[in-house]
Amino acid sequence: MKTLAVITARGGSKRIPRKNIKPFLGKPILLYSIQAALDSGVFDEVMVSTEDEEIAELARNAGAKVPFFRSSDTANDYATTADVLLEVLAQYRERGVQFDYICCIYPTAPFVSAKRLKEAMEKVTKQEADALLPVVRFSFPPQRSVVMGEDGFLQFKWQEYMLARSQDLEPFYHDAGQFYCIKVESFLKQKKMVMEKTLPFELPESEVQDIDTEEDWRIAEAKYKALHGKEKGHGTGED
Repeated sequence: MKTLAVITARGGSKRIPRKNIKPFLGKPILLYSIQAALDSGVFDEVMVSTEDEEIAELARNAGAKVPFFRSSDTANDYATTADVLLEVLAQYRERGVQFDYICCIYPTAPFVSAKRLKEAMEKVTKQEADALLPVVRFSFPPQRSVVMGEDGFLQFKWQEYMLARSQDLEPFYHDAGQFYCIKVESFLKQKKMVMEKTLPFELPESEVQDIDTEEDWRIAEAKYKALHGKEKGHGTGED
């Protein structure tokens, strides 16, 4: 079985400029994903998909490979992650290299660890699923959410759950925004990230933080320091 880790790190970012290499606790955030993938020991190759020379040089210096650059079609604002992975697999096939499983890791996911990647890859391969998706439970039950009515006053979205106890409601989850483990054969047929047989991989809220704004960034750094300790946060980013 041949496995590939693909870290998707294009140069453009609108909300946080140069987001993929912005220092996170003193180290370019991309390096956390690279290090976790390398340390996991479960990948035959760890590569970074980018169109950016600076990102490519940083990735190579960290031990990842950049065997080719992204095309303009997959480096724009409208290309999906699936588009990027399809191009990566096609480029490798042109070089006579094929993989059985790939793990797409986002470049702004400092909470990803070698341990979690190893656990996830073992789970998806043993259960022969199409894919595996890390998820985290919503901290507040969405069934009891409120919305603003046309009259400007708040109202419960679902009145039937207005008085329900949180512990009595079905737990809802969302994508943790860290990585996807994918069976290549299934992906080439279905061409989407969440496929017919996608396993959940639940993560605790302490290991998850969406990073889309500068405020998110500050929260993530504080959270990381609380989880790993200040000294480690400025070091390798390892467990």
